[in-house]
Amino acid sequence: MHRQPLKFKQRRQNLVDKLREKGIKNDRVLDAFNHIPRHKFVDTALEDRAYQDSALPIGRGQTISQPYTVARQTELLEVFPGEKVLEIGTGSGYQSAILCAMGAKVYSVERHKKLYEKARDTLRELGYSVEMKLGDGTLGWSAYAPYDAIVVTAGAPVVPDDLVDQLNVNGRLVVPVGDAKKQEMVRVLKLRENEFEEERYRDFKFVPLVGEKGWKDEGN
Repeated sequence: MHRQPLKFKQRRQNLVDKLREKGIKNDRVLDAFNHIPRHKFVDTALEDRAYQDSALPIGRGQTISQPYTVARQTELLEVFPGEKVLEIGTGSGYQSAILCAMGAKVYSVERHKKLYEKARDTLRELGYSVEMKLGDGTLGWSAYAPYDAIVVTAGAPVVPDDLVDQLNVNGRLVVPVGDAKKQEMVRVLKLRENEFEEERYRDFKFVPLVGEKGWKDEGN
């Protein structure tokens, strides 16, 4: 057992090298990936696969996203230390930990109670302070708005208006938008009140964003 930390440390470095090869350029993002123990966010049976560049199941029909996808979303967010970031879809808590490692003040909403509780416990165990809420992420979290950045970790049918409304001026929203099979990564920059700039990036695949302003609940 005493050799495990060294084993995982090398695997993290290998993952970071792979992300760099695939085009991730932001050193602060890569440093966060080299710091966060992804194996702590998956079931112990999946630990040996934790540093592969692939999504893994976490229960309730959800996944911990592929590391490249997490890195690309984080890079597009352009997060700086001290900024307020809202995450929609806590999932395993891994994205929250990455954002915390980059110095952000993180707020996160999760609709599945069991995932919410497990992510909360994992983040606490690792010493990351995240404000968490159990609820409908498609509505955002207005109590703490506005945010400097918002990241959505599930595929939405459209860009949720409530999330755009909760951005600061110069705030960034990164959300996958599309149908059930594939989505484009959309980056919305709020230039000023009621004026936005939108950029779209290549195809990604996410679990569906379920809620009042997303897809209907199919029973997961």
